[in-house]
Amino acid sequence: MATSSTRQRKLARAKLDRQLARRADRERRQRQLKAAAAGVVTLLVATMGGLWIGGVFDKEPLAPPVANDCTWNEQNVAANADLKDVDMPKTTGIANSGQSTMTVQFNSGTVTIDLDRTLAKCAAEALAYVAGSGYYTDTKCHEINEGALRCGDHSGSGNGGAAFTWVPENVPAQAPVPSAEPSVSPGASEAPTGSPSGSPSPSNYVRYPAGTVAMQPGVTGSQFLIFYQDSTSTAEYSIVGTVRPGGLDVIKKIVDAGTVDNGKGANTKPKNDVIIQSLTVVDPAAQPSAIPSTEPSTQPTASTPPTASATPGS
Repeated sequence: MATSSTRQRKLARAKLDRQLARRADRERRQRQLKAAAAGVVTLLVATMGGLWIGGVFDKEPLAPPVANDCTWNEQNVAANADLKDVDMPKTTGIANSGQSTMTVQFNSGTVTIDLDRTLAKCAAEALAYVAGSGYYTDTKCHEINEGALRCGDHSGSGNGGAAFTWVPENVPAQAPVPSAEPSVSPGASEAPTGSPSGSPSPSNYVRYPAGTVAMQPGVTGSQFLIFYQDSTSTAEYSIVGTVRPGGLDVIKKIVDAGTVDNGKGANTKPKNDVIIQSLTVVDPAAQPSAIPSTEPSTQPTASTPPTASATPGS
């Protein structure tokens, strides 16, 4: 019996030792894993700290916003059925110097216009954009009034056109207000009333000379006017260009044909249909830098001295 009891105690002791050993082994492995994890965390923290100190996580500076060359305002086509949605021109990268060439092919002749990109870059861009969309093709000029032919409204109502506007630019000054009592210095002779040096009166102050091309940017993005005679209109138009020589003859021929009632009681509608068959705008960069002359040069060259028959300025 004693031997059996002793043996059982030894077996129980051995089992307990094995359990303790396994527990100690597990605890040792857990400590090793925790130590390894702590090492990894420490390494990561050190690495991330180094990267942070080095500025890796700093936000890249935002590029300054690009200022718009022109700002366009979209109009509500649902509120005005005479408007047409043609989207809007670009807002940046717009030419702001030089001239663009606008060519209007009417059913009665061709008119070429120089658009001023320096003083009216947005108006010139609007014309170029709308022309590029094909909007003007086969539209009719709907009004002759205030010394100008008005075009660019497909509806013919005067309230239609491309559905965008922009801030007016290059608007001529209004007529100066005449002084009630012009002061005259003692001893000074009074200038004649009709003297060119005197200030013009509101009744004869020309704001839009003949040949002026203008737009009304607060109305639509496509309507434009071609003044065939000097105008004293007080309307706020943006001057965008000038008709080249010969073009006014085409416009005056249209005007001379007369006008009829526009359906609203005003005798402003051209009697004969004035149809824009095509309208193109060529930007400054697309135009040739020089046009070779077909006439013999009268300027002397280094190898050929001027002859006695050549006169300066001929």
